[in-house]
Amino acid sequence: MVSYRRTSNNMTQNNNQNPEQIARDRIDQKLRLAGWVIQDKSKIDFSAATGIAVKEYQTEVGPADYVLFVDRKPVGVIEAKKEEEGQNLSVVEEQSGTYAASKLKYFNNEPLPFIYESTGVITRFTNTRDPKPRAKNLFSFHRPESIKQQLKDDKTLRGRLFNFPVLDKGTLRDCQFSAIKNLEVSFEENRPRALIQMATGAGKTFTAISSIYRLLEYGNAQRILFLVDTKNLGEQAEQEFMAFIPPGENRTFTELYTVQRLTSSFVNPDAHVCISTIQRLYSILKGEELDEKAEEENPNEKGWVPKEPLPVVYNEKIPVEFFDFIIIDECHRSIYNLWRQVLEYFDSFLIGLTATPDKRTFGFFNENVVSEYTHEDAVADGVNVTYDTYLIETKITKEGAKIEAKEFVDKREKLSRRKRWEQLDEEVAYTSNQLDKDIVNLSQIRNVIKAFKNKLPEIFPGRKEVPKTLIFAKTDSHADDIINIVREEFGEGNSFCKKITYQTDDNPKTVLSSFRNDYYPRIAVTVDMIATGTDVKPLECLIFMRNVKSKGYFEQMKGRGTRTIKLEDLKKVTPSAIATKDHFVIVDAVGVMQTTKTDSRPLERKRGVALKDLMYHAMMGNVDEDLFTSLAGRLGRIEKQITPDEKAKFQELAKGKSIHQMTKDLLGVFDPDKVQDFAIAKFGHPTPAQVDEAQEELAKQATLPITGELIDYVDNVRKSLEQIIDVVNIDELEFAGWDTQAQEKAAELVTDFKTYIETHKDEILALSWFYSQPYQRKELTYKMVKELLEKLKADKPTLAPLRIWQAYEHMDGLERSQPLNEMIALVSLIRRVMGLDEQLTPYNKVVDKRFQDWVFRKQAGMLKYTEEQMNWLRMMKEHIATSFHIEKDDLDYSPFDTKGGMMKMWNLFGDGMEEIIDELNKELVA
Repeated sequence: MVSYRRTSNNMTQNNNQNPEQIARDRIDQKLRLAGWVIQDKSKIDFSAATGIAVKEYQTEVGPADYVLFVDRKPVGVIEAKKEEEGQNLSVVEEQSGTYAASKLKYFNNEPLPFIYESTGVITRFTNTRDPKPRAKNLFSFHRPESIKQQLKDDKTLRGRLFNFPVLDKGTLRDCQFSAIKNLEVSFEENRPRALIQMATGAGKTFTAISSIYRLLEYGNAQRILFLVDTKNLGEQAEQEFMAFIPPGENRTFTELYTVQRLTSSFVNPDAHVCISTIQRLYSILKGEELDEKAEEENPNEKGWVPKEPLPVVYNEKIPVEFFDFIIIDECHRSIYNLWRQVLEYFDSFLIGLTATPDKRTFGFFNENVVSEYTHEDAVADGVNVTYDTYLIETKITKEGAKIEAKEFVDKREKLSRRKRWEQLDEEVAYTSNQLDKDIVNLSQIRNVIKAFKNKLPEIFPGRKEVPKTLIFAKTDSHADDIINIVREEFGEGNSFCKKITYQTDDNPKTVLSSFRNDYYPRIAVTVDMIATGTDVKPLECLIFMRNVKSKGYFEQMKGRGTRTIKLEDLKKVTPSAIATKDHFVIVDAVGVMQTTKTDSRPLERKRGVALKDLMYHAMMGNVDEDLFTSLAGRLGRIEKQITPDEKAKFQELAKGKSIHQMTKDLLGVFDPDKVQDFAIAKFGHPTPAQVDEAQEELAKQATLPITGELIDYVDNVRKSLEQIIDVVNIDELEFAGWDTQAQEKAAELVTDFKTYIETHKDEILALSWFYSQPYQRKELTYKMVKELLEKLKADKPTLAPLRIWQAYEHMDGLERSQPLNEMIALVSLIRRVMGLDEQLTPYNKVVDKRFQDWVFRKQAGMLKYTEEQMNWLRMMKEHIATSFHIEKDDLDYSPFDTKGGMMKMWNLFGDGMEEIIDELNKELVA
């Protein structure tokens, strides 16, 4: 559920309110947005609006927080709770139910059916008119008009879902019949989410439309949303609705019911079915215009924009109850990340359609799989055809190649494709993975195409024409190279081989239609447009000239060839076909069938976004798969470049977590197996909600070590790994000589240093220590001083301690001296700035003086230290002078270990050992 977002003004106002009032303010805002007028119990005016929410209305068991009235009739109650009680709203159900069941003052009412519990951030709702009423979360409150309409019906939507007539199998395939039957059982059981897993080609859309018809005809559903993730799939679904003739009817679906495919922000309230891309609906709900190009590509394959996406907001034209059901096509790629907001906005049943679910998909749909029909099942039933694999290997495809130095080669710009002839000045060796990206070897492409042409009689015996063939290319540039070589090797013209991608100059829909229905083109080349979800039934051959590691994506690509087709339809586009399509052929030219398929994707998905920005997004709680994987990839690269000391510093700032471990943790947040294992370890037998909770916990653990300090450190380290060589600006000598303004510059440096110390005194631990009163000070540690030094050098390199030391010497006319190290210099400078020392004094000398005073006080009475004891005390004093603090554990290291270590000190000082350590830390550093 998308959380309510507070503006800065709201936060300022809320700081002066108690939590209960803050919750009520949020509830009031949501009620107003949903069309309710809020009134005080002493100022009721029922003529003000259809829906009135009266605060603190009296019931026989006490005042209810809100009582809802529609047309003067009480219809529901709202129990308001502060935000902290959001996780326990279920325990409030009895309290709110008691108010709803009681008599209202001045009314002889029946129990009120609409019951809400809300913190203003989380809202739960129960409709007691439902069979076996069950609470559920809502994005916002229902509108008064919706409640009025619901009360006119004898039964609620859930009640009507029990009234379906027996499903007639008719022409339905077994898998379709089973899916619809099981889905209706799921509705009766009030399961809010259901998943239909059905192999490509088995008729998922037909199944969905058949179910939609029954929901409208027998369940009296008001509106149903058919959600897709590309414009192409929306157009394809619209065509299927137009062609669908329900059982026992002689009219099409669109003649019986209004179907609207959204092409603007206008949603027809009279439409029974709306078809929309998830991108368009998201833009409507967040109140922004949509660039139509955004609907042309699968959103989860696109690059990421570093701007934080806006959350969906309440839209009075499309309230949360607007759709009764949402069918999500290709749901395996449109239910995550920011798109999930769209689905969780609506008070609707969610039904997912996919051929290739993963564990996350099962989790999202609460493991409620009403149909599980695999490709193997479809082949066994004759719904799909199987495939054969034909391998084409070339030497360069397997081994790569090498270009000797001094060779003349063509260099081509990727975007303009402009060429120039250039001689190499060094040897270039490349692997097969670099082909068609960094290196283009036209001979390699040509040999693959030539082999395919020559082996066609073997692959498809008796054919007079090339079977309809789809080639998967790596990039649009690669596709262009393939097209040129295909036309040349086959001796054909432009119409023989066409490109079908979003970047083509031709209308891709026109080319796709010709590929389906006409003789030409015989071969189509694509990158991703028809890799998933698009039907081309006459397709008999797939050529993989692009490898892919994702199991789901590979299965989707393979699915383009599985469709069955009648012989007469096949012969219309391939006249020499003599038998119906009983298989298709995968021509593997890159070893795609030999590589292990995983559910992974390339880590880098946010190119162009600064590492610093990625880390800030993660620190601020932005849990996004692309963000986490990109950040993991960047950190992994940095780990290979930095020094051991820099790695150790990273681990120190990251609360003990190494770069390697952080990378693993970031990737693990979106590894379904790791999330499931973590959930099992935490809950035993986790529910889907607990799996989500486990993932949230993993995300929190992965990003907890990321702090502003760590981000600054990583950013500075990253910058240190790079250099910009300026060959544009020519320098000129302006002055060479002694500086006559040294005094002024020294004063400026000292002033800047004082300002920095004063500005950061509350945020840097070491400075806070110095600024505390003597009786409040705790132990100053080496770590605290080192962190201060590194931050100072990172923020203000010009204020390096040794430089400020020299400035003070120049100002105060002191003799030139050199502190033992930068940290001792820094502590001395801070003491001077704060007035703890009247003049700049090396910190080690301050410790010497304080040590003398302490020893004198200790021995002023009967106590006398032996020479051996004094030697130990001096060693401890020297340690404090350079490390600012001493602990018992330090006694087991140099120089103490050579003198007997902690055991020796115990022998010398007995039970007083720890007291002496504490006193030295306080007396010598204070």
